[in-house]
Amino acid sequence: MLVPLKFLKKWRERADRAGTDALETAVPLTEPEMRAVWLIASWLIGYPSDALYERLGRMRGLAGTLPVGVGGPLVEVIRALEEDDQFEVRADYVETFDTRRRGCLYLTYFMNGDTRKRGMALLEIKETYQQAGLDVSDDELPDHLSYVLEFGAAHDLRAALSILLKNRAGIELLRIHLVETGSRWAGALTALCATLPPLDTSDISEVQRLAAEGPAEERVGLAGYGDDGSLDMPPADMTPYRVPSSSTSAFIPLEDVKGPLQ
Repeated sequence: MLVPLKFLKKWRERADRAGTDALETAVPLTEPEMRAVWLIASWLIGYPSDALYERLGRMRGLAGTLPVGVGGPLVEVIRALEEDDQFEVRADYVETFDTRRRGCLYLTYFMNGDTRKRGMALLEIKETYQQAGLDVSDDELPDHLSYVLEFGAAHDLRAALSILLKNRAGIELLRIHLVETGSRWAGALTALCATLPPLDTSDISEVQRLAAEGPAEERVGLAGYGDDGSLDMPPADMTPYRVPSSSTSAFIPLEDVKGPLQ
């Protein structure tokens, strides 16, 4: 996938201005409401563990206080998780996010695929966390969407917004994939996209083209995924891209995040 330079330049410029510009969202939101959306979405797109199920009632209550344009889609996800069999949900989660390229939750994958450029993109995100006095645990990559949203909800909303805007195309591609497949998690991405500046006509055209092309296919020193370039192959193991921790601070676990719920 080759992102058009005009599209990339536009959203990078928006990302650079995220720290100073007024918040622009598709659905009018206050900053606390934006944090609340991100917090709920970060939980919902995480693995459906017992801990997540224990939080669903709390999340439903918070989502009910939000504008319908963001709260409604979040409640739809919560309802689906509550009503469906937990074993089925967990199997579907793996199928949705862990075995399909288009369902990848690692933001830099959509922009860079399995290419050498991804290492630099990951390092940039990790440095953003470290500037806030945080670090990513060794068992996760810094561009996981749950991490970015958690960071924005509980720590630095503007810095997280910059990360999201730089990866705007990937977020929209993930939303489209979840909507088109009828995924129970589609509402989480619908709500997230409503907290970002809306796409204009030219943006939509470019995203549609990118959706047809898929991510870049260069695979660096990685075997076992075949050589047919299938767009439906799972993302490769990104262990080679991990960057060493240089901070003693620990990234706050999701279960310890209070954020706008206080």
